[in-house]
Formats: sequence, structure tokens, C-alpha cells
Amino acid sequence: MPADLANNRPATGIVHLGLGAFFRAFGCVYIADAMAASGGDWGIIGVSLRSPDTRDALRPQNWSYTSVSLGADGEKLRKIDVLNDVLVAPEDPDAVLTAMADPGVKIVTLTVTEKGYCHNPSTGALNLDHPDIQYDLAHDLPVSTPGYLVRALARRHAAGVPPFTVLTCDNLPENGKLVRGMVLQLAERIDPKLAAWIAAEGRFPSTMVDRITPATTDDDIRRLAAQTGTYDAAPVMHEPFAQWAVEDYFVDGQRPDLGAAGAEMVADVTAHEHMKLRMLNGTHSALAYTGYLAGHETIAETVADPVFAAYVRALWSEIMPAVVAPKGVSLTQYADALFDRYANPAIRHRTWQIAMDGSQKLPQRLLGTLRENLDSARPTTAMCVAVAGWMRYVSGVDEAGQPIDVRDPMADRLHALAAQATGPAQIVASLLAVEDIFPADFAQRMQAPVTQAAEQIWADGVRAVVKGASS
Repeated sequence: MPADLANNRPATGIVHLGLGAFFRAFGCVYIADAMAASGGDWGIIGVSLRSPDTRDALRPQNWSYTSVSLGADGEKLRKIDVLNDVLVAPEDPDAVLTAMADPGVKIVTLTVTEKGYCHNPSTGALNLDHPDIQYDLAHDLPVSTPGYLVRALARRHAAGVPPFTVLTCDNLPENGKLVRGMVLQLAERIDPKLAAWIAAEGRFPSTMVDRITPATTDDDIRRLAAQTGTYDAAPVMHEPFAQWAVEDYFVDGQRPDLGAAGAEMVADVTAHEHMKLRMLNGTHSALAYTGYLAGHETIAETVADPVFAAYVRALWSEIMPAVVAPKGVSLTQYADALFDRYANPAIRHRTWQIAMDGSQKLPQRLLGTLRENLDSARPTTAMCVAVAGWMRYVSGVDEAGQPIDVRDPMADRLHALAAQATGPAQIVASLLAVEDIFPADFAQRMQAPVTQAAEQIWADGVRAVVKGASS
């Protein structure tokens, strides 16, 4: 795709699936910096997989938007100009496949959230019974993320064009390897020769991404317009900190100069990934469920409560023995830095927002660490309180008897199981029986400590139980 000379923009080299606030606050900024440092045609076509809202907000602005860094010393604004177009997949799936199949596109990046991969969170395998996957097996124009990847790669294969690199930026363990497995599993069902070509020629580097990005509010938009005198319908708010570790494994070595933009280009991202997933994402989820139940709206408000400040430290004391630090990294210093980031009052990262999709998040954020600690006879009290807090949350009623707006692909199923149970012990037993989240052998070992935490939460309230788990 040629450069947009009229707007001084680079040609498109990347298609991004799942264009939300995070990638616009993170990946687009890194890619803009990489091109500023070293050039290259790495403009981006974004794809919204569900809603036209982002496209409709950005199109009148010629795809430009403001990146707002929210630091303790105030806000820093920057115009981001790397998007060349935004497509809405349900409106025109063929247009999305055409963009992905274009020979000028070398990379397809992804931020579709854990649930967007249509996989089984407890095993990492593609869920072949998922209705979107069933649809994609029967139709050439897909609806799922794995379907788009496979059908676009099929077009490139048929045209004799090399595959694009698939660069996932979602919080999944060994995310590149995981996505590769799902793509091959689906491709094998559609065309075994295609699967063999992808296996031989495709590249699926793993990554670790980190930048706290709260949802942009109407108040943010109004404040920015008053501050700048220009209306931006789609700014992104984020913390100053950003970290991107990328396995340097791309088709024909073709990629932006991400190292010049500050990314860490590494041979193996596993240590970075596990440290972030377990120490940041794991505690973020724990604080989201327990903090929400205790009446705290944001993470900063939660850790400003001394009880929860002690609780997150207790969580890290349990998690760190199950983390192998990347070379040159002190886990204690990393935890201290995380606490400072959580406490940033300028970042209004809502506990309710982080609590979304817990059925898809818990296995990699908390349960893997919990299993390893049980295997090694290490403490698990604080983590079990987090799991019990999630169970109280997905039951759909808070401690004041008010309904909780649970957003989760399994919300109806989880709520029904909780509603049919009588008392916290039965709720725990019913939810632990959901093998898509809790493998049976692991669930049996978790039942006693999680039941104890749940009974205490239902009886005494989550704040009292968190306090007890931190002492």
C-alpha cells in the first residue's frame, strides 16, 4: 500500500486486529518512535472486530488522535499520526482479509483480549466448539481472530506471498507460541497443506507489553478540548511508564526498529512475560475483585487504603518465589515500582474495568502461580483470598446486596451456578467444577483453602479477610 504523501504518512506495513485504547496508547506510540528513529513504511491499518465506534470517532480526524501521559508532574500531550485507516470487521470482513493479504503488510499485531482467541483458558487449546470457530470452519469470511489469521494467510499462500508475522500483544503466557498453536489447529481443519506452510514459514514471536491504560471518559475528552482548544473524540490516557519486550523472530527479519524506540529485543521473552503476568496482572486482578467488593472505584484508591496496601505486598511475597527474574532485574525493586504505579492518583484505572473477563484471565494471572506454590508447599493464603473474591464478584451481588454488572463471556453460566448453590462452600464447589477454568486435579487441591477464604468473606466482608491475609 503506497505512502499517503498528501498527509506525510508512511505506507501501511502493519494491520492491527482489536484497535482499542491500549494499542493506540502503546504499540502505535512505539511504532511512531521507531519510524522517527529509523524510517520505514510501518503505517497501520486498524481493525475493530466488534464496534464501529473507534472508526467513527477517528475518521473525522483523519485517523489522528492525542496520546495523554498522566504523570505526577502533570499531563504531557502528543499527536499520534501512524494510522492510515480503520476497518470494521463485521461490516466488511473481505476488506479486512484484503488488507491482511496485501504483500506490503509484513506484520499483523493483535490486542483482542484473552477471550478474543476463542480458546480454553485452562489448556491453551483452541475451543473447536466455540460458535465463532464453528462458523469459521464453515465459511470463507470469518468472525473470529484465529479465523481472520488463517483465512488471510490462506490468501497469501494461494498468491505466493510470504506470510505476515503474527505479533500478539495480549496477556497470555508464551503468547506467541500459544497463538501459533491455535492458528495451526484451525488451519489443519481447513487445509492441512496450509497448516504445513504456516508451520514452516510463519513466525509468531512472543511479547510482554506493559502500560496501564484506563478507559477514556467523557470528562477526559471535555478537559482535553478545553485545554487545547481542539476537540479530539478519541484521545488515549496512559501512565508515563511503558515496557515492551519482543522475541526478535520475524518473517525475513522485517520489522520496525523497535529497539530504537526503547523496546527490548530479546531471544526469549518468557522471564519478562511471567514476571509481568504474575506480579502485575495477577495483583491487578486480585485488587480489582477485592477492591471492588470493598467499595473502591480505582486501583489508586484501593492501594491508598492501608489494608489493601498491605494485601498487595502479601500477594507479592507469595508470588515472587514462583517468578524467575529476567537478567539484571530485582523482583523486590520491580514490586516497589509497581506499587508506585498503582498509587498514581492521575491514573483512574477502575476496579470494575480490570475485573472484566476474569474467567479468561485468572488461569494465567493467578492460578499458575497458585498451582506452583501448592506443588512446593509455599504459602497461598493471599492468592486464595483473591480467587474467593472473584467467586463472590461473579456471583453477581455485592456485600451491600446490590447487583454487580459482571462482564465475562461465562457470566451467565457462573451466575447460574452461584445462584443454585446454598452458601459459600457450595458456590466454591460449583465454580471449581468449571474445568474450562480449573483443571479437575487442581480444583480438588484448591477447594479447602478457597472455601475457608470464601466462608470468611461471606461472613465478615472482604476487607476484614484481606486484612487477615496480610498479617
